[in-house]
Order: sequence, then C-alpha cells, then structure tokens
Amino acid sequence: MEITLLLCGMAVAVLVASSIAERFDLPAPLLLVVVGVAASYAPQVPQIYLSEEVVLFGLLPPLLYAAAQNTSLVDFNVNRRPILLLSVGLVVFTAVGVAAVTKLLLPDLPWAVALALGAVVAPPDAVAATAIGRRIGLPRRITTILEGESLLNDATALVALRTALAVAAGSGLDAVEVGVDFVIAAGGGVLVGVVFFFVVAKVRHYVVRDPVIDGAISLVVPFAAFVAAEEIHASGVLAVVFAGLLLGHKAPVLQSAQSRIAERLNWRMVAFFLENAVFLLIGLQAWWIVEGAVDSDLGAGRIVALCAATLGACIALRLLWVFPARYLIVRPGPERAGGPRPPWTFTFILGWAGMRGVVTLAAAFVIPEETEYREVLLLMAFTVVAGTLFLQGTTLPMLARRFNVPGPDPAEDALARATLLQQASKAALHELDDLEYDDRVGVVDLIRQRLDQRNFAAWERLATVEDRESPSDLYNRIRLAMLEAERRRVLEIRSAGTVASEVVADVLAMLDVEESMLDIATEERREVRDSLSLRRTGDSCPDLEAYPAVETVADPVCRTCLDEGLTWVALRQCLVCGEIGCCDSSPGQHATGHFHETGHAVMESAEPGEDWRWCYVHHTTA
Repeated sequence: MEITLLLCGMAVAVLVASSIAERFDLPAPLLLVVVGVAASYAPQVPQIYLSEEVVLFGLLPPLLYAAAQNTSLVDFNVNRRPILLLSVGLVVFTAVGVAAVTKLLLPDLPWAVALALGAVVAPPDAVAATAIGRRIGLPRRITTILEGESLLNDATALVALRTALAVAAGSGLDAVEVGVDFVIAAGGGVLVGVVFFFVVAKVRHYVVRDPVIDGAISLVVPFAAFVAAEEIHASGVLAVVFAGLLLGHKAPVLQSAQSRIAERLNWRMVAFFLENAVFLLIGLQAWWIVEGAVDSDLGAGRIVALCAATLGACIALRLLWVFPARYLIVRPGPERAGGPRPPWTFTFILGWAGMRGVVTLAAAFVIPEETEYREVLLLMAFTVVAGTLFLQGTTLPMLARRFNVPGPDPAEDALARATLLQQASKAALHELDDLEYDDRVGVVDLIRQRLDQRNFAAWERLATVEDRESPSDLYNRIRLAMLEAERRRVLEIRSAGTVASEVVADVLAMLDVEESMLDIATEERREVRDSLSLRRTGDSCPDLEAYPAVETVADPVCRTCLDEGLTWVALRQCLVCGEIGCCDSSPGQHATGHFHETGHAVMESAEPGEDWRWCYVHHTTA
C-alpha cells in the first residue's frame, strides 16, 4: 500500500508540476527538481534511495529507446563526427580533467577513485538535453548533436567507470586492456542492437498484424536488448540506442499506419512520465545525500569547495573541448546535407547545453560503499546534476536569444511541408497514370480533387495577411462545428441503446481521427502566423538559379480576378515577365494558368513578409 501511494503521489506531482510549468512558461525539469528537494525534507514523504539497478535496468532503457526512435537516423549520420567527438572524446577529456581537479583538492583520494568520479559526472543526459533543448527551440542541428551525444556518451562513461573501479580494486588493467574492453563493449552493444532490429523487423513484417501486439513488442524491446547486451558484457546502452534508431527509421516500411500511430502515442506518454519522474527523483535524493556528506570527517568548507570545483570543472572542460575542436565539430566546409557552416555562437550554445541527469546519480551509486569519502563523492555528483540543470538550464534560453541563435521557423517548416506534399502528389499522379482501372463513376477525378485540396491547404498556411480567412480556415471552422453536432447525435443514439456499442465506438473513433487532423492543421497555421519571418528553404534547380528573388510590386492585385469578379487568397508574381496572379487556393488559380499559357516556370510570393520562390517544372522552392 505504501509503495502504491508513493507511486500515485509521484504521478500526481509530475502532472501538477508539469501543468504549472506549462501554464507559466517555466522549465518543467527545474521545477520538478525543486519540488523533489522540498519533498525530500518533508517528514511525511518516505526516504527514497535510488539504486543503480532501478535506473540502469528500469529507467534508462525506455528513456533511451524513446529518444532514439524520435532521432532521425539520417540527421544522426550527417552529424556523426561531432556526435562521436562529444560522446567519446569529450567524456574521456572530462573524466580526466575532473579527476585531476578532485585529486588536487583531495590528495588522499586514490587516482582510480578520482577517475571513477570523473566518469560519473562526464556524460550529459539525454533527458535533460531533449526536455530543455526542445522547449526553448534550439536549432535542429544543435538538438540533433545533443541528442546523439547523450545517447552514446553513457556507454563511454560506464565503460570508463567500470575500468576505473577495477583498477581501484587492484586488477591492474593497462591502457591496452582498457582499449580492448571499450571496443568489445561498444562493438558488442552495436551488434546486439542490430540483431534485435533484424529479429523485430522480421516479426513485424511477416507475423504481427495487430497494432496492440505490435505495441507490446515495442515495450519489450528496450529492456530485452539492454539485458541481452549486459549478459555478454557488452554495452546495453548502445544496444538499445541502435535498436531504437533502426526500428524508428524503418517503421514506415515495417509497420502499418495504425501501429505507427499507436506506438508513437504510447511512447510519448511513457517518455513524458519517465522523463519528468526522473527529475523528481533527482530532487528526492537531496536529503540523505547531504546528510551523509555532512557526517564525513571533511569540513563543510572543504566539501563546498569540492562540489563547486567539480561543477565548475564540468562546465569549463566542455567549453575548452568544443572550441578547440570546433574545426572538426563544425566541418571543414559546407555540406549539402548539413547546410552552411554555423557561426561560433552555435558552438558556444552547444558547449553550454551540457546538463547532467539521472544517469550521473545512478552511476555514482556504482562506487563501492567501502570507498573512502563515498558520501562526499555522491554529493559532488548531485551538485553537478542540480548545478548544471539550474545554472545552464535557466540561462540557456537567455543566451540563445542574446546570441541570436534561432530555433526552427514554423513558416519555413510550412514551406518545406507544402513543397514535400507537392512532390509526393506528383509521384502519386505518375503512379495513377500507370495503373489500369475501369472508372465509370468518376473516382479518379475525386482522387485528383482531394490531392489538390490537400496541397492547397498546405500552401494556404503560408499566407501572412491578417484578418483574412483562407478557404482552409473556413473549412476547418465549419467542419469542426459539424463534427461536434455529429458527435452529440451519436452520443444520443448510444444512450438510447438502439445501436451496438462496438458500432458506436467505431463511428466515434472515425470522428476523433478527423477532428485531430483538423486540430493539427489549425495549430500549425497559428504557429506560422506567430513566426516573424519566412526564410528560404528546400532545394534549388536551374530555373530557380536563373531567376533570383526581386522586390514585389506595391499593392499587388490579380487583374484577371478583378475582370472576372473573383476574390483571391494569396498572390504570386512571375519572375520572368512580372505578371501577378492568384494562388491555386484561390478560385481562379491564375498563377498556374499563367504558367500553362506561357511556360514561365518560376514565380515568387507577392505577399508581405514572404520571399520564397517556386518552380513549376521541378517542384522546388528557394
């Protein structure tokens, strides 16, 4: 009963604190740590001792798997150089540097134990990087590097920790043995992850068709992969990460649409509770860690100096690593896949975003209880976790704004989405032309009409003119009101009991799916309107290169619409002859008509604040 009440209390605390943080635009991780610290001193709250087994085998696998599934394998591969430099090189550099600082302030501590402490505090946490980085809207490349680093650095840190503890125990490992141990752990972890990917892929492709069973398999994979790797003395972290990366990348091929939607929602819920519970658990450790350190024979002043020096070393060493390594981290030159070379401010933000998390605390508990000054070492690890979360987590948004490090632009995303949908529709129409069918009732015309409507809605989200309701906005508003009326009538019929409950549930689910799609479209439109600018994006082509952007005419109008008595949604300007025409979302679609009449391929948005161009021939934007 006590355990049940404790778990329920933690769940309620997570929900309340997260809701308050969202309501007042506060970072939820930091608020939960504060709540945990305050609760740890409350006599009514039982003392919680977070063991390494609970974290490494209970919390870490699902958190890593959820983060890996949401990480793009393509982006991960593009940024593999900085990810490896940070997840391997920086972890070793930090471990050695922290060990040196600790040894300087505490000469009685054996070097092996000091190195163990360095390995404990070296790896930034995947949960902290994701929770804070995405909240403040860091550039996607920085977020990808942080996530990739924090997915892999745990393996490096745990191998270094075990090696240091083995040396402290008197096994006398040398550098060659350490290197071999690391290669075996890393290679074995990757191999186990790949094996799990192939096994689960075969099962999903040939056996599983039920989304519920498929989702249950997904919940088992991270734990099974972690345990299997650890049983052969390989890295369970890498096994989970690579299984998650590969399965997430191949999900559109291996799983049905229902399975993908269900799995995405399941892992969002699991990740939400575990990520926030982790920060609450970090705070709940405060009381007994502080009390244990105070009982040591070291004075309070020396303990404070050790904690402050360790925290400062972790922050400074990361900055010292990323700036000299900037040439390798940033790339020698621009790459098509990675985009132009980012400025030095991106490197600073990357260096400042090194928050530690629950893995650091869990790894600290691996230090044997008989180790001298163990309680002080635990407090030093706790200080690094709490200090980086508060110092770096609270100042990161301010520094990102101060250095003008922009996050993803919703308008730019809307432009890329519209372009991608246009290219997908082009491929679909080519497939339609190749199909054989006997269409006597106009099904093909209906399909083409729906494709056009979907693409028009995507382009309409780019409109920046205030106080103008686009056709898609009007459709969403009317259809949402109709759906509410439909749902009320279905519920009335359900209450009457004249229709089978399974049939009613199916109809309600259909209405829910349609409403959710409309809600998503409405939210995306709002984000686009709130964005301040539209930056160029997408690929280029010979036509776009031949016709650069120009200043659009003042007060543009579609003359053809005026002659025909029509209204328009948005306007486009031909960059070949300067003709102004209305977009495809408008009744007349005169910009496209102008292209078909003249063959002029490139047009530019004539709307205020927009400077993107579109090629009708190659379906590209710039």
